[in-house]
Amino acid sequence: RKFKHTMGKHDFMSPKAIANRIKAKGLQKLRWYCQLCQKQCRDENGFKCHCESESHQRQMGLFGSSPGKFLNTYSVEFERDFLELLKRRFGAKRVHANLVYNEYIQDRNHTHMNSTHWTSLTGFVMHLGKSGKCVVDETPKGWFIAFIDRDPEVIARQEALAKKERMDVDDEERTKRLIDKRIEEMQKLVDAAPKQEQPVEPEVPLLEGPVKFTLSRPLKTEPNLIIKKEEPLEEKVISVQNTETRADTSSSISKDKSTTSSSSPSSTSTSTSTSRTSDNDHSKSTGSNKRKKSAMEELMEEQERSKEKKNRKDYWLQSGLVVKVMNKNLSSGKYYKMKGVVGEVIDRYVAQVKMIDNGDILKLDQSQLETVIPSPGGKMMVVNGTWRGEEGILQSLDIDNFAVKLKILTGPHRGDIISVPYEDACKTYLQ
Repeated sequence: RKFKHTMGKHDFMSPKAIANRIKAKGLQKLRWYCQLCQKQCRDENGFKCHCESESHQRQMGLFGSSPGKFLNTYSVEFERDFLELLKRRFGAKRVHANLVYNEYIQDRNHTHMNSTHWTSLTGFVMHLGKSGKCVVDETPKGWFIAFIDRDPEVIARQEALAKKERMDVDDEERTKRLIDKRIEEMQKLVDAAPKQEQPVEPEVPLLEGPVKFTLSRPLKTEPNLIIKKEEPLEEKVISVQNTETRADTSSSISKDKSTTSSSSPSSTSTSTSTSRTSDNDHSKSTGSNKRKKSAMEELMEEQERSKEKKNRKDYWLQSGLVVKVMNKNLSSGKYYKMKGVVGEVIDRYVAQVKMIDNGDILKLDQSQLETVIPSPGGKMMVVNGTWRGEEGILQSLDIDNFAVKLKILTGPHRGDIISVPYEDACKTYLQ
């Protein structure tokens, strides 16, 4: 004989109990939650039955005896948990109040607002602003809040950072004034110094008129010497003392020609040495024209190199930049070359990008993004290199050097024109 084991109605492993636990997972409607009993009902009928129960009536009796005590307790708990979430999750950033509240109610055991002094989120936000715990402002998009951290350590750290920034700015301004002053002094010295006259090369006198040669004795020439070029002579005067026969005259003429040809190599060598001398003089003058860098210029270059080494990082993402997605494999190329705005930067290398066209929010690494260059007159920010963090207006593009020319808007270098590579500057989003 076989016996069947039947489960009780309220057994923990009964199908109905399992179904109730599955339904109880997740969040339910707040209007069907009893804060006094800390019980969540799934529908209106269940909430009505709970309100008529004996345990709820007993809790209502306790609440009726001292309602202010319960309301104060729940209000303090709600405010404490809300501010703790705001501080831990967002810090001192300006954020939408409704976004913080939606994250707060994700916890099933949170203190509900309908059990506090405040009947709406707007009233609670206004309370935070009046009590000085948050900076609140109302916009067409709703209420925005920013947490004010009153921790002494945090305040001391912020004051130290602000003091360091002021000292850096003062040092930069002081150095710039010193450099300008020294440049003016050097310019005055250059203007006051007498101008040195450049050496004038002596001119070679030119021979005018016919060249005359008088040969008293014929010179012997080497038989193997061959002369290809002969300098033309305008006039030859040959004096011969004994001219008895025609043969002697012809021999004297041949000797005259050989003498003339032997004199031509010496003139050629003379001209060659003269040209070499002039080349050496030219090279010396060229070397003297190269001006050595002054101590001030070397100091400025050394300062720029140290600043470049200090500000050159392997990350460049910042909030408020307009970037372009360069990942072809993301959603089958749906977002390829689409532009978005960087919202929050996570761990320096990852950013939440909100697409401008459709409003989608993507989480992308900086290797999948590219800087954007606006049209001339657009506002940009230097994201890497010597001028990191400076904002400026785009003046023009240097296509040959793949750089942009910006006019700095703020800081001690305000009004200066700088040249920055394409990848070190990016367009900023204007709301």
